[in-house]
Amino acid sequence: MLLTIDWLLIIEKLVLIVVVVLVALGIAMYSTWAERKVAAVMQDRKGPTRAGPFGLLQPVADGIKLFFKEEIIPNTSNKFLFVLGPMLAMMTAMLTSAVIPWGNKIELFGRTIDLQIADVNIGILFIFGVVSLGVYGIMIGGWASNNKFSLMAAIRGASQMISYELAMGIAIIALMFITGTLSLKGIVEQQMNHTWNIIYQPIGFLVFFVCALAECNRTPFDLPEAENELNFGYHQEYSSMKLGFYLFAEYINMFISGVVMATLFFGGYDLPFLNEATLSPNIAALIGVLALFGKAIFFVLVFMWIRWTIPRFRYDQLMNLGWKGLLPLALVNMLVTAAVVLWLNK
Repeated sequence: MLLTIDWLLIIEKLVLIVVVVLVALGIAMYSTWAERKVAAVMQDRKGPTRAGPFGLLQPVADGIKLFFKEEIIPNTSNKFLFVLGPMLAMMTAMLTSAVIPWGNKIELFGRTIDLQIADVNIGILFIFGVVSLGVYGIMIGGWASNNKFSLMAAIRGASQMISYELAMGIAIIALMFITGTLSLKGIVEQQMNHTWNIIYQPIGFLVFFVCALAECNRTPFDLPEAENELNFGYHQEYSSMKLGFYLFAEYINMFISGVVMATLFFGGYDLPFLNEATLSPNIAALIGVLALFGKAIFFVLVFMWIRWTIPRFRYDQLMNLGWKGLLPLALVNMLVTAAVVLWLNK
């Protein structure tokens, strides 16, 4: 039996992968600009203004600076792992975008193209698996540097991410009781036909949101990068684009976290009070993509607002919140949700 290959489908997916990667990198670049502008507004100053109008070329200038900085690899480091660390952090940050439904189907050149790289029926499990691998990027980078401060920061980051993944996973289990599917596409379509999941799972969303802050190492959970305690954090010995990969990975993770929250709890690419049936498929898909990006950018701005508002936790406070606060809350929410679903399905 001959196996037929749909080369056009492969080309479509490759083009979609390139577009998603370039858009993610562009958003990561301009998230640094937005971060500095948000900080400037909250601190009553102007922020970047000199590189281009409103400082819009500042990310380009920063990128050029990182590319041309001297590349330094410490003599006492494990050189292979030293290079692998930032590569792994960047790769895991990009991989999560593969299962996200960015929009509905569009029609081009007589073909119907799905704006999702891979519609797998275990999309959420795939995201959790990839996010779990992100721990190795931090741990390997901190250990390979052969720097005690970097190693301490990496251990902090690994224990923090593992701790908060538990509460996040249990919050998702409660959501699965309601949706009955692990497919992100299926969850979005279910919300389009009924109600956004934030109505049914406000506590689950709160737990997921706080855990997403911790997973992205954002203030008040930026203990792996506590400059006043650990010099510079797990990437202290890095320079040039290896450091840039770690910084880009953080901003990409922040954007993807916003996209995942929008997909799971806020309808994904669904725009309320809009009847897509009255529009052409391409216009409806474009509006859906813009709606998803708008929701994700809102969460990114909230992350930035929190960073410049709330002080950093102590490490014992961080662990107490994860194990004694969020984990029991997520468990209670899961049990109550299971009881309600069981009672309604009698």
